[in-house]
Amino acid sequence: MNTNLELFVVLIIVVLAAVGLTLIMRNRKTTKLRGRFGPEYDRTIEQSGGRGQAEAQLQDREKRVDAFAIKPLGAGDKERFGVSWRRAQEEFVDDPARAVTHADELLGDVMSTRGYPVTDFEQRSADLSVDHPVVVQNYRAAHEVALKHGRGEAGTEDLRQAMIHYRTLFDELVNGPEPALAKAS
Repeated sequence: MNTNLELFVVLIIVVLAAVGLTLIMRNRKTTKLRGRFGPEYDRTIEQSGGRGQAEAQLQDREKRVDAFAIKPLGAGDKERFGVSWRRAQEEFVDDPARAVTHADELLGDVMSTRGYPVTDFEQRSADLSVDHPVVVQNYRAAHEVALKHGRGEAGTEDLRQAMIHYRTLFDELVNGPEPALAKAS
């Protein structure tokens, strides 16, 4: 009888240790993902309906982007994109809607040159969220304004805000820290 009790106690200890270890591992994964993705972590939870599913999606994004050959821009590309960005900003004075369209297209060119696949907007923003989790929110906000404009619902102030959002992403993609450096820290 005493042996059964000892076996039962050992079994309980093993089960509790396994549960504790599982909770610690899950907490570490959550902390790592929340730290890497910042506001994108919360957004993904909200959209997916649960932490487990959101974390799986974020890990899938990491794996997908890790397979890309993301590269820094050369001096020539930086200069060329800088000139194009200044043109888009100047164009805003005469034709805000066209300037927003050009800014969006320019960002697509920058992403493509850096090595991001330029597919549909949702995939693009998900890919960007891995290395640029904070400014991807700006990209989404600017894109939403562009969609509103397409429906005739965006005014000049909305378009101005879109340009500001696009500029934030543009600055990070062209002049910001390189993803490899960000991952190493």
